[in-house]
Amino acid sequence: MAEVSIIILSWNTKDILSECLDAVKQYCDGTDYEVIVVDNGSTDGSQDMILSRYPQVRLIQNKENSGFAKANNLAMKTCDSSLMLLLNSDALLTEGSLQSLVELAHHQSRAGIIGALLTNPDGSFQASHSPFPNLRQEFLILSGLGRLVKGRWYPSRTAETQIGAQMVDYVEGACLLVRRSALEEVGGLCEDYFMYAEEVDWCFRMKERGWQVWYQPEARVAHYGGASSKNRKTAREGDLYFSRILFFKKHRGNTAAFFLKWMILGFTAIKYAMYKLIWVLSRGKIGRPVIAPASLLERFQGV
Repeated sequence: MAEVSIIILSWNTKDILSECLDAVKQYCDGTDYEVIVVDNGSTDGSQDMILSRYPQVRLIQNKENSGFAKANNLAMKTCDSSLMLLLNSDALLTEGSLQSLVELAHHQSRAGIIGALLTNPDGSFQASHSPFPNLRQEFLILSGLGRLVKGRWYPSRTAETQIGAQMVDYVEGACLLVRRSALEEVGGLCEDYFMYAEEVDWCFRMKERGWQVWYQPEARVAHYGGASSKNRKTAREGDLYFSRILFFKKHRGNTAAFFLKWMILGFTAIKYAMYKLIWVLSRGKIGRPVIAPASLLERFQGV
């Protein structure tokens, strides 16, 4: 039995998935691990590539895109390791990254989830951890005012690189080390979410049950971002907003979820009208917005 099961979820990310698997092979020496790839019904040859080039990888082949939570939960049920690393197919481990996460898990016995420091491929920093969302922060994000306001009114989501490992509210889901005993007590990822905010919900539930969420900046992971979601651009914005509202409904109450829903719709309507005006004035040279308020209303059914 391996100490760490590395679970990689992929949907039509053949090329970057190959880079991800090569990075695991290159940088995980010295750690007792296994690799499980869950393919969510890819049509780009990903499955054949894994079977031919990576025979040591255990492949789970789903017939359709079942979403992030459901696919990862399925993989976690098939392994019995004490630690599981949920790794996006567009996230590349670097030297010592897995070892740093595992060592922190050994030193912090109540750490249920540990996240890494995420970087862009050029080495610049991505947001790696954040405070749990509230209505004030959502307003600042949706209105664009968050770019002007910092400090306690709008906590920065930039990776903190000058300090050591620390407890945080939640860590970004591109690379998560999860302790099995915490998983067994709290449960897996909530499958009500199709994409986005699953890790926020999971960390929230972990902390409710007395487990800790840690951020380990010594574990650096290069994250391309959006490798799967770029294949469904029209739907991903609706999924993002749907997941935000669902989180509020579950953990902030129906009233907060109601206000967030109409806040999203209001700002989306304003932006849509502005883009449409620009499109008309430019005689069609500037593209229309990705999503219209009517599409969001349809996506919001049931939440």
